[in-house]
Amino acid sequence: MAGPPPGEALDPPSGQDGSAKRAPSAEDVPPTGATAAPLSDAPPEASEGKRESRTGRNLPLAIGVGVALGALVLLSLYTVKEIFLGVMIVFLFLGMRELTEALKSRDIRVPFIPVATGMVGTPVVAYVWGPTAAVAAVSLTVLALLMTRMTEGADGYVRDVAAGSFVAGYLVLMGGIVALLMRPDDGDHRIVIFIATTVASDIGGYFAGSFLGKHKLAPTISPKKTWEGVTGSAITCMAVGGWLVWWLLDGGQVWQGVIIGLAAVVTATAGDLVESMVKRDLGIKDMGTLLPGHGGVMDRLDSLVATAPVVWLLLELFLPT
Repeated sequence: MAGPPPGEALDPPSGQDGSAKRAPSAEDVPPTGATAAPLSDAPPEASEGKRESRTGRNLPLAIGVGVALGALVLLSLYTVKEIFLGVMIVFLFLGMRELTEALKSRDIRVPFIPVATGMVGTPVVAYVWGPTAAVAAVSLTVLALLMTRMTEGADGYVRDVAAGSFVAGYLVLMGGIVALLMRPDDGDHRIVIFIATTVASDIGGYFAGSFLGKHKLAPTISPKKTWEGVTGSAITCMAVGGWLVWWLLDGGQVWQGVIIGLAAVVTATAGDLVESMVKRDLGIKDMGTLLPGHGGVMDRLDSLVATAPVVWLLLELFLPT
């Protein structure tokens, strides 16, 4: 639900830098059967080119979708927290579908029923009974997928259960941790801090990398990310974190929010790089097309997935419930 990934410098639109268009390479073509958005070199329409000339995406549309998602989160969170829990489960389920379908393009088949059950059950039991129940739910999810996959024979067993365990650790566990953030009386504020610091990291890194980015951060993984973008992420993330912790939480101090913001920029960047590595391995640009201007649901969850456990842990350390 966040803005563009942190630290990305903008590519010039085709034809404006004087260079010839490159021919599509094998890396640009998704494997047969992939449902995620493939890489494309097709020239945009003239009207689209004007809107995307500085971003590589339809920025007004992306902003509109982002604002709508933010409004949905806030409305559900500050009316009845349990509604937000349901909204989160829906988005996690959609992200899981995107990820499992992308893995199918490499003939990796995640046991769907146990992972989907864990996706729904883990946040619920975590919210009702706490951390011990969350750990038990994730463990049972992994055990169930190990046993379920046994019915399909030994061929590809290790590959499939490893992928299923990856999905469980990547998304099921995140759902449980976000539910733990919600449990306290001020859980709605804690969720806002978690999401806002991640969004601040994405937006600050995007614009700093776009206008100032020169030094590549991880050129073999995500060539557009720069150290200047990470610096922009750090500044905005620490500023937003410091302000929100002081403003929203009883007893919260600015320095606590700054530390949370600094940790969030590290984890958000790492989460985005992990997602980039997965997509590079699968030969796709976006995990899906469900969110116009953004890509798929997983393209917006990547940094949130990595940031959730760190924000929860630091808030429990600084302001225990």
